[in-house]
Amino acid sequence: MLNAMTIYVYLTGDMMENLMELKDVWKIYRMGEFDVPALAGINMTVKECEFVAITGPSGCGKSTMLNMIGCLDMPTRGKVFLEGKDISQFKSDELARVRGKKIGFIFQTFNLYPTLTAIENIQLPMRIHEFPDKDVEETSRKLLDMVGLSERANHFPSQLSGGQQQRVAVARALSTGPSILMADEPTGNLDTKSGGEVMDVFKKLNSEGLTIVMITHDQKIAGSAERVVKMLDGKIVGGT
Repeated sequence: MLNAMTIYVYLTGDMMENLMELKDVWKIYRMGEFDVPALAGINMTVKECEFVAITGPSGCGKSTMLNMIGCLDMPTRGKVFLEGKDISQFKSDELARVRGKKIGFIFQTFNLYPTLTAIENIQLPMRIHEFPDKDVEETSRKLLDMVGLSERANHFPSQLSGGQQQRVAVARALSTGPSILMADEPTGNLDTKSGGEVMDVFKKLNSEGLTIVMITHDQKIAGSAERVVKMLDGKIVGGT
């Protein structure tokens, strides 16, 4: 049962079984005289409250898939649906709002602003989207506490360990209350202990209702998800 006070789960209108859906999605790049498919006819759904890991060797299309699910790129052919809506029909400003509020992004390299403190990094997306000052302050404090870094609020990224930086990045990604959290190799730059701490945060978030899609080449990390999708040469070859 979801906690009504959970601040990082975004729910809209009627509950929808499929949060994201890819239908016969192709992404083709022109390389000189040749067309190179990064994705070749992908069909995939992500249901609400799922934790999905996408795995495969380098160059198999994992990151391109994440870009499609995260509305960062458009397919050459096929359709991508978010909450039942075809994202190709969105205007550019509407798509930017979707990415900013409904999708949280976490990257391998953390991408924290070095001149901002931990709490200022978390607050930045809310300030960009003009959240009320009171909400910005309260939400950022709650999120810092949730990732176990309340005592590091005023530390700069250079004063934090890699694991701590990634936990700040998780909190920042949750600050606008997204429907889905997208993580691209979130433990790739971390040691085993720090990576385990980040995955513990992910599992807790998912248990409380947040949908997570994670890219990883690490099979042990992928095992933290409830569903694993395997890719090879732009196609899904395992999982559903």
